[in-house]
Amino acid sequence: MRKRVVVTGLGCITPAGNDVDSTWENLKNGIPTAGKVTRFDASEYRTKIAAEVKDFNPGEIFGVKEARRMDRFTQFGLFAAIEAVENANLLINDENRDRIGALIGSGIGGIETIQKQYSILKSKGHSRVNPFFVPMIIPDAAGSMTAIHFDIRGPNFAISTACATGTNTIGEAAELIRRGQADVMLAGGAEAAIVESAFAGMCSMKAMATRNDEPFKASSPFDKDRNGFLMGEGAAVLVLESLEHALERGANILAEVIGYGSTNDAFHISAPAEGGAGAIKCMEMALENGGLQLEQIGYINAHGTSTHLNDKIETQAIKTVFGDFAYAIPVSSTKSMTGHLMGASGALEALVLVKTLQDNILPPTINYTTPDPECDLDYVPNSSRKKENQYVMSNSFGFGGHNATIIMGKYPQENSK
Repeated sequence: MRKRVVVTGLGCITPAGNDVDSTWENLKNGIPTAGKVTRFDASEYRTKIAAEVKDFNPGEIFGVKEARRMDRFTQFGLFAAIEAVENANLLINDENRDRIGALIGSGIGGIETIQKQYSILKSKGHSRVNPFFVPMIIPDAAGSMTAIHFDIRGPNFAISTACATGTNTIGEAAELIRRGQADVMLAGGAEAAIVESAFAGMCSMKAMATRNDEPFKASSPFDKDRNGFLMGEGAAVLVLESLEHALERGANILAEVIGYGSTNDAFHISAPAEGGAGAIKCMEMALENGGLQLEQIGYINAHGTSTHLNDKIETQAIKTVFGDFAYAIPVSSTKSMTGHLMGASGALEALVLVKTLQDNILPPTINYTTPDPECDLDYVPNSSRKKENQYVMSNSFGFGGHNATIIMGKYPQENSK
């Protein structure tokens, strides 16, 4: 019998809201979050829209001095971790801090700091570069600042697998607990890449949506007329615990981590493998890891980026794995509302899985108006749906061929393993 891992706390900051309750309420109601880019002048860019976090003042939250020592992605990650710990009612003290760790990954890391400090280097000289420059940009900064904030001394490192980061982080954090290296892990992802350099790169790839005059309609996963992804930002963190630890402290158990899969396409630096071979193996691995049959999956939160190739290939992969049963599984993309949080997206979508299990509500895929013959599954179009599920799945796929799948289960389960 393998050690069981449960979810006891949730925290997030997203374009849909600066906490879990507001984010989930807006996702349930199909509220779009896109608008004109405000963080820099994007008027000359091919894409001029994004899904930004709003009304976030890190100086007020962390203090001006401390906030200046953190890149925006780290601020997001720590902010989400604080909410998750509070939500879990987790008391951290000298008796348990060595058994609590943090894995908060990032696909890109501190790119805003890189851009700002390079500008200072070129305009004012090397002596004016921030002495905290390097610690601020590394992808493990969100996890290490979280460890410092809570004085937790368990496993702490960063996973960076592009847009699969958040899902990989949660899956690997669960494995650390199963191996007995920690009792509790704060696991998730953080990203803040709405900056000129990253935006310009994505525009050059022609990967982003260009409905600049209709930003709310820009992200349209699985729709025939989709024309690119919408860049988002934010963070999500889950508190994971061994079941024994959670029961011993009387925690409110929200869900259970059931299955996890991770593969690589070994095909192309940005495009998914033809036919979705890596994604297929990843979903099959998660099902096998969780000891589940195909028919036990009641919902899939798709990677669903709103790019032509990704949505088509993910649909093919789901149909290959699930066969005819694929047409009976609701599949939705919350990126239609939040945009693509890149390294944080998988963590947010794992959080969404937990909320679907709690509330028996499936969030919709908004902006779905024109069916695509190549994308012919049930995408929960435009309105949320009531549905009780025992097991739910989320897919995340990233540049470099990274694939990650997580399966969450309702707790308690009818047939506990």
